[in-house]
Amino acid sequence: MVVAIDGPAGVGKSTIAACVARRTRFLYINSGSFYRCITKQVLDTGTDPENRDDIIRIASACEFEMRKHKLYLNGRRVGKDIHSDEVDRWVAAHSSIPEVREIVNRSLRRIAADLDIVMEGRDISTVVFPQAEVKIFLDAPLRIRTHRRLHQGVSDLTEEELSKSLSARDRVDINKPTGRLEMARDAQYIDTTDLTIERVCDRVIAEIHKKVDPTRRQQ
Repeated sequence: MVVAIDGPAGVGKSTIAACVARRTRFLYINSGSFYRCITKQVLDTGTDPENRDDIIRIASACEFEMRKHKLYLNGRRVGKDIHSDEVDRWVAAHSSIPEVREIVNRSLRRIAADLDIVMEGRDISTVVFPQAEVKIFLDAPLRIRTHRRLHQGVSDLTEEELSKSLSARDRVDINKPTGRLEMARDAQYIDTTDLTIERVCDRVIAEIHKKVDPTRRQQ
């Protein structure tokens, strides 16, 4: 089974997806981490982050795999450094390149083949896995998302700077030529503004139970 969770930056997709995966024992895959890895490779190699051809070349050389629920890039475990402000600055632009998206999508589909997974991103239910059995779209106002991201402690930006950064990210994500942020027609919309993590997880898991074959539940 594929559980696809989409939504804008800072809405809590990673937290919710990890919670759902833990409670269902599904494999959790954060698609955004794949794009962040590519951007970090671009920055670490001193490549011009605006050079489209070089970005595609670097993305093509990235080999992703999951080991014991952890993401590895070219044989090395991916760390928290992919969540830096510098990566945040460039990852939306890099992930908007169609060739880069296709490279990542192939990796996501390969890793997820024949597994029960919870995957989150921007276009998981519309592009990566349009056949997903469960589709969720999480949402919240910009001020709520800014507050949540601020208290994650992963950014050195002020609240005002962070709000502008997320707003800019929203514009890029909504207007991407491919893989843009949009809600699938058959997705369940959840406004997380006044909901706790556990309540959101409960609602997602309830959707999963609706789709599970009764004979499978008994196994």
